[in-house]
Order: sequence, then C-alpha cells, then structure tokens
Amino acid sequence: MSGTKDKAKGLANEAVGNVKQGVGEVTGSEKLKTEGKAQEIKGEAQQTVGKVKDAVKKP
Repeated sequence: MSGTKDKAKGLANEAVGNVKQGVGEVTGSEKLKTEGKAQEIKGEAQQTVGKVKDAVKKP
C-alpha cells in the first residue's frame, strides 16, 4: 500500500473512531467509547506509517 493510501485510511479510521467515541459518550456506552478510542489510535498509526513510506520514497 502506498503512503497516500495509508494516510487516507488512517484519517478515515480516526474519523470513525471519533464518531464512535461521541456516540458512546451520549449513550453512556463504555464499550463504544473504548472501541472508538482504539480505532482512533489505529488511524493515527496508519497515518504515521504513510508518512514514513512517503519520506522513504523521497530522494
């Protein structure tokens, strides 16, 4: 996967994670808040991988 794809997937995972956390907060669902936080962290990691891939490709 290219760095751009990793970064895009990371942004998407972060966004979905934030939404899950918000819904969990409103509904009082600790499970949903936890899932959202985990997905947000996954997204941040994916973005980092994408940035590293892009940096390695540059001469």
